[in-house]
Amino acid sequence: MLTQTITAPAVSPAKVFSAPRTQGVPAVDQFNVIATCAGVIASEFSYRKDEEIYGEGEPSEYVYQVVRGAVRTYKLLTDGRRQIGAFHLPGDVFGLDAGSAHRLTAEAIADTTVRLVKRRSLEAAAGSNVQVAHNLWTMTASDLRHAEDHMLLLGRKTAMEKVATFLLEMDRRLTRAGMMALPMCRRDIGDYLGLTLETVSRALSQLSDQGILAFSSARQIVLRNRQRLADMDA
Repeated sequence: MLTQTITAPAVSPAKVFSAPRTQGVPAVDQFNVIATCAGVIASEFSYRKDEEIYGEGEPSEYVYQVVRGAVRTYKLLTDGRRQIGAFHLPGDVFGLDAGSAHRLTAEAIADTTVRLVKRRSLEAAAGSNVQVAHNLWTMTASDLRHAEDHMLLLGRKTAMEKVATFLLEMDRRLTRAGMMALPMCRRDIGDYLGLTLETVSRALSQLSDQGILAFSSARQIVLRNRQRLADMDA
């Protein structure tokens, strides 16, 4: 199943980063403190679209941060369906599993570059650096909060409410100059929300017909009425 082994980054020259790539994003600042800590080396590695970064059940040896591109983490259910747990965008940290093995599979949604640090070096740094320990705790707590929110999203909302919640989340994380450019396709969105592709497309069309959003292209969306969308999400 793997096309790229988890140890492959070791063949690339390691680079130590002295500053975050994106200003004002908390996850970048937190990870940068860790990546520039004495004894910790952060490396960059690139993946092609749909290429696996790590697989479910593989050893959790690295912690990752998206530099550019986007990543989806998911689990294949016994009946073959795919449940996406999260979308990781530039600045986001992923791979912080509680155990020694990954519970989900991570794939690049588009051509993607990630920054990675060995988990053992992070644990060693956290033992002697209070700031590193605090940042690791903060990032782990953020993952837990997202998992709880996602559980409520899947279990307690209608299809339209789910799509509204997703659009508001992406609006907060992606919008530049009024335009939301989604890196993921509608099938990905459906697998994240627990909906079919057809249901997602129908909900987006209804929102467009109601003047709540407009499409510049298949994945570029302009939100025209955030308040009405927020009312659906309430």
